Amino acid sequence: MKVLDTDVCVEILRGNRRVLDARRQTQVRVGTTWITACELSYGAANSREPDRNQTLVTELLASLPILGFNLTASYLYGTHKARLRRAGGAAPDADLMIAAITLAHGAALVTGNHRHFEYIEGLRIEDWIR
Repeated sequence: MKVLDTDVCVEILRGNRRVLDARRQTQVRVGTTWITACELSYGAANSREPDRNQTLVTELLASLPILGFNLTASYLYGTHKARLRRAGGAAPDADLMIAAITLAHGAALVTGNHRHFEYIEGLRIEDWIR
């Protein structure tokens, strides 16, 4: 399975050919997280055309399984956050949650945002944007 991060979903909504082609060529199941769903809904509500953009977000999200937290993801979130803090680093909580959900599902994270995810041990990252 592959989990789409918010930046990749935004590129899909913008019609980025490279990202759309990569999604079409993917042979495994593709989903996203409830955190990304929230971020996309916020982006739509905060845009110049909130009704139009929320419709686009709703259509995209209806085409994907939306993954949530389970006990394994909660454990992974706590473990990685504590490890990063001890090492003197940090990542935004939303990104740590996305990573934990992705890891809990044994999936790869599709993102262009390497900076927030590169320190998460065991997280497989694919970049469809660059």
